[in-house]
Amino acid sequence: MKPICKIVIITATIFLWSCMPKTIYEKFDPSAQLFSRAEKMFQEKSYDKALVLFNEYLARFPDRPMADAALMKMGAIHTVLGNNDSARKVYKRLIAEYAKSYFVPDARIEIMVTYYNQGEYEKVIEQAADFLKHAVSGSRILRTYVLAGDAYLALGYPKDAVNYYTTAYSKAQDPGKKVIIIKLKDAVRQLSSQDIAFLLSDREERFPAGYLMFQLGISSAGEEKYDEALRVLSEFIEKFPDHENVQQAKNLIAEINQKSIYSRYTIGCLLPLSGPYRLYGNKALNGVELALNRFSSQNTSPCIKVIIKDTESDPVKTVRAVKELFDENVAAIIGPIIMSEPAALEAQDKGMPIITLTQKDNITSIGDWVFRNFFTPVAQVKALVSYAVEDLNFNRFAILYPDENYGKTFMNLFWDEVIAFGGRVVGVESYNSAHTDFSESIKKLVGLYYEVPEDLKITDVEADDEKNEDVATGEGAGTSLGDARGYDENIIEEKQEKAEAIVDFDAVFIPDAPKKAGLIIPQLAFHDVTDTYLLGTNLWHSDSLIEMALQYAQDAIMPDGFFAESASEEVMNFVRTFHKTFDRKPEFIEAVAYDTAMILFQIVSSQDIRFRSDLKNKLKKLNDFRGVTGLTSFDNNGEVRKKLYLLQIQGKRFVELEHH
Repeated sequence: MKPICKIVIITATIFLWSCMPKTIYEKFDPSAQLFSRAEKMFQEKSYDKALVLFNEYLARFPDRPMADAALMKMGAIHTVLGNNDSARKVYKRLIAEYAKSYFVPDARIEIMVTYYNQGEYEKVIEQAADFLKHAVSGSRILRTYVLAGDAYLALGYPKDAVNYYTTAYSKAQDPGKKVIIIKLKDAVRQLSSQDIAFLLSDREERFPAGYLMFQLGISSAGEEKYDEALRVLSEFIEKFPDHENVQQAKNLIAEINQKSIYSRYTIGCLLPLSGPYRLYGNKALNGVELALNRFSSQNTSPCIKVIIKDTESDPVKTVRAVKELFDENVAAIIGPIIMSEPAALEAQDKGMPIITLTQKDNITSIGDWVFRNFFTPVAQVKALVSYAVEDLNFNRFAILYPDENYGKTFMNLFWDEVIAFGGRVVGVESYNSAHTDFSESIKKLVGLYYEVPEDLKITDVEADDEKNEDVATGEGAGTSLGDARGYDENIIEEKQEKAEAIVDFDAVFIPDAPKKAGLIIPQLAFHDVTDTYLLGTNLWHSDSLIEMALQYAQDAIMPDGFFAESASEEVMNFVRTFHKTFDRKPEFIEAVAYDTAMILFQIVSSQDIRFRSDLKNKLKKLNDFRGVTGLTSFDNNGEVRKKLYLLQIQGKRFVELEHH
């Protein structure tokens, strides 16, 4: 329910003396004197004293002409003090005991007010409808329509509120119309575009058509339907040239027209081409260049232009580059890889779509102009867990992770995802990433690290008793007691020397670099962790892992955003063309930059792109763009939805897995 300010009720005070019949008081009339004293206390806002005196008046002079007026005053005092229940009782008493009183209609209205103040808006609306069926006084009808409008607005029904305010306006005199217009404008601002169009459909140019039409223009602009906004605002100015909002409409039209001034076929690109991350920046640039060449050769639409800016991985230079691209009227921006946050903040402020190539947390929460096309830790664990649970039917997992930020992040995400899929994490252990011996953590994971408590160990006596029982019952038939005892002693001695690993999980997840994983995986096998799957992050997609742990890493599974050996026709064509152009095999960074550029090139070439907002909305509606990094879509928050590749080590190579 939309919060709304409470009505300050002093209406009984306002209307009481202006509407009540005039009475000539006798100079020494005790009732008149008492009422006068009570009224004086009321005017001085000594409400407690006034209540006492009005109560005394009613007790002493219940049949005097001013008794009903005293009740109205008492009700007004209770309302001002916030005692709405007490006020309502007083008004109901007036209606019951003085049914023919001039103040009965006012008391009914004030009862509605008490309900309003207590947030019981439905009762206000119900009683207002009943009251309006019988009311004849113009001022009372006016107040009731306004009160009903207030109640509808408080309930979140601005369309009904507008209707009631409109009727109230038609019944009000000039001084009262100003207050009603203020209320009506507030209600109109809360209308949806659909409601405004409905209300306009039967009003033509009658009040409040001007306010409605102006708001429709504002709403359309707010929804980035700029062509519709221009049409509505222009019509508004033509039909209502003297309206108070005409100048605002003209200013908004100028602002919208300014938004259409940009180079539709020009794309900006922010990359670290120098500085510590220049290797990644130049790789991404190769991907953009290849996309531009391929798109231009395959399309006859207007030529696409790309403006490259070197961020040097410096936040100040990155922001400056965004401003320069805005001044050069680019339609959208690709990148950056590093310093994505300052770039995204500036692009959001300028109203330019930007597709960042980063894993940075919450980058798209900066605003609706910010997108991400890069696989994230969340996407990786979702791909791994969904495959393990849905395709391999696993439900028990262990996690062995480095005690550092990367490992902790993936550990928590993986654990959460397992729970989300209805699985269980049965073991979690960390290790020092600076070490090369991980036996301590592995032993903890499989129950080999801690000694068996004395009270749980099998003693020789217990073994003898158990074996004697077996022999006595025929369980040990064919074996002499001596042989049985000797056999048990050997077993006990062997188990005490080497306990068995408790591998109660289907797969173990190790989020670490390939060289570190290459040291850990053989040690897992040494401690008998063999009949289980190994799961890793995209970092495992490295030949060094196979070289270090070949025989122990078989069937290991990892996600990645790109697989150059994929059988996909798009990937094969991309790899072949890239190798021919740059004489090397592309990696993920080249591939994702290529896909991002291709997405933007296709969208800006659409016929219905007029404003940058059109481009932004097209990106949000992108559905399964088939690129070399897989199927790509964006959600309403600008976050990428991408089906990652799942790879498995088979022999000395990586192969692509089919997954749902």
